[in-house]
Amino acid sequence: MSADRAERPLRVGIVCPYSYDVPGGVQFHVRDLAEALIARGHTVSVLAPADDDTPIPEYMTAAGRAIPVRYNGAVARMTFGPVTAARVRKWLAAGEFDVLHLHEPVTPSLGMLALWIADGPIVATFHTALIRSRPLQMAYPLVRQSLEKISARIAVSEDARRTLVEHMGGDAVVIPNGVYVDQFTAATSDPRWTGTPERPTIAFLGRLDEARKGLPVLLEAVPRVLAEIPGARFLVAGRGETGPDEVRELLGDEAAAAVEFLGGISDEDKANLLASVDVYCGPQTGGESFGIVLVEAMSAGATVVASDLGAFSRVLDEGAAGVLFRTGDSADLAATLVRVLHDADLRARVSEHALEVVRQYDWATVTDQVLAVYEMVVAGRDAPVREDPSSVRGARLLELRRGRGESR
Repeated sequence: MSADRAERPLRVGIVCPYSYDVPGGVQFHVRDLAEALIARGHTVSVLAPADDDTPIPEYMTAAGRAIPVRYNGAVARMTFGPVTAARVRKWLAAGEFDVLHLHEPVTPSLGMLALWIADGPIVATFHTALIRSRPLQMAYPLVRQSLEKISARIAVSEDARRTLVEHMGGDAVVIPNGVYVDQFTAATSDPRWTGTPERPTIAFLGRLDEARKGLPVLLEAVPRVLAEIPGARFLVAGRGETGPDEVRELLGDEAAAAVEFLGGISDEDKANLLASVDVYCGPQTGGESFGIVLVEAMSAGATVVASDLGAFSRVLDEGAAGVLFRTGDSADLAATLVRVLHDADLRARVSEHALEVVRQYDWATVTDQVLAVYEMVVAGRDAPVREDPSSVRGARLLELRRGRGESR
């Protein structure tokens, strides 16, 4: 961090579009960025959807209850409408921010509202990576004019940048998601999850009921792996309706006995799980712009076996920092797992390189890059963030709806 940066503490407002009641990748990114900035001496306020009784960090303001909406192959919880717009306006006025950082401003939630309402130095981060996105195509006309107010654009990966360019034009600087690498490298092995040559362990983390997370692909590979390595254990962490009964029906009693469901786990347990297993499996089938859990697994020392999605291939240094299999192909996944589990030298070589690769994703590096963007947009604009008196067409439409008696 430069001396100039240390001498210029900023007031930063960060807007998260998705509900903190059900945390996911974007929410964790926003949380970690906020805490990294606070640790550098900056003043940060985060606005996010959350119920009034949801435990939230001191630096966060709850914008009210969110509603579930199917988006990008998942169920996202967002909030929108005139009541929410009034809360956004109040938060902006109280914050007196030097820079406003919106995440997913084209998603119909808080970021879109803040973009309509605010003026001044605005940074936007785009997380979504899709070849074709009907939600983005539908939302774009609502924010097309307001997008001109964005001072700088960030994409979390090359895939997210490509989605932005193809759907909305313009460009963005690529700054990846961050990971507190040292927290994972310092994690300790847990005997419950530590593998042995006879009983190696393979972990999966993710939402169990979202098909794109790939759990069905992994489960279909289980019998083939057990045919070669009868003692293999598959540790599944995450929330969802899928459980032992569904797996027993799919695989039969013998194969299902090798699959252990851990449920939702804490951040500490996640790090210890990844430090314990022989392999972390990322079988996602699409809709991934980065692959944060791959970086966490690499940092903890697990060998990563993952789908050959473009985003995953780039994170894994085109297969040098992990082992790739054909996306959606359970047979190829099973063969890859067997090969990796039988080859200790391969696992050691890949994991050693992975520990070098992950340093570029450490929050120490990522925070420097984000701050460089903040300083650029602040230097280019004399006035702080304020309510835009002329470009709030969308917010005015919401006010008209409120006049007709509509709420959210």
